[in-house]
Amino acid sequence: METLEMTQALLEIVTEICIVGVSISLFILLYRAIKGPTNPDRAVALDTIGINLMGLAGLIAIYLVTTKLNDIILLIGILLFIGTVAIAKFLEKGVIIERDMD
Repeated sequence: METLEMTQALLEIVTEICIVGVSISLFILLYRAIKGPTNPDRAVALDTIGINLMGLAGLIAIYLVTTKLNDIILLIGILLFIGTVAIAKFLEKGVIIERDMD
């Protein structure tokens, strides 16, 4: 029984350290998204913020020992993909939705 308790304590400590690391990374990426020298740098920072949010939600799910956050992780992933496509299209063409007035 002692091994199980030690494993749970170790998992809790490692999860807390990872949550702190990802949180620090989020603040650094937020700075890069605001102060980024170019728009592609900002787009990459926003994309990475979304990936870190998915990781943070996963770490919180591990810490709380629940599967309720899996839907949230999938939702963030879907919205992140749509946002990345929209930003890439905007950076390439300057518009997101093309309207032909023919």
